[in-house]
Amino acid sequence: MPPTSLELAEEIATLADAKLAEDVVELDMRPLVSYTDYLVICTARNERQADAIAEDVHIKLKHSMSLLPVNPDRSGDVGWIVLDYLDCVFHVFTEEARERFDLEELWHEAPRLDLNTGLPDQRSTTAA
Repeated sequence: MPPTSLELAEEIATLADAKLAEDVVELDMRPLVSYTDYLVICTARNERQADAIAEDVHIKLKHSMSLLPVNPDRSGDVGWIVLDYLDCVFHVFTEEARERFDLEELWHEAPRLDLNTGLPDQRSTTAA
């Protein structure tokens, strides 16, 4: 049985966290867009770590869930790697790229999920 989109987002976040990704954030995009359910965003210390995080998620989801990303952009030449699993899109940034593209501000209306529970993060705030 394939994972739900929430289970997929949780697994991606957990795998990224295990590879020492920093500031792992899960955004619930369902109230805002129709093309994906969740965004998982994280920061790597450098491009080498970003590649390692993306590769680990790619390989483990392929083996454990038989999932492959659609049109993966693994160039990393701007400090940003995207793995699109349709129901969940995974973004790995270097610190500089994360500040530059600032997806959390772009999607500030999206509820944040708590990494450990998959429930809305009570610390997050939404714009009025």
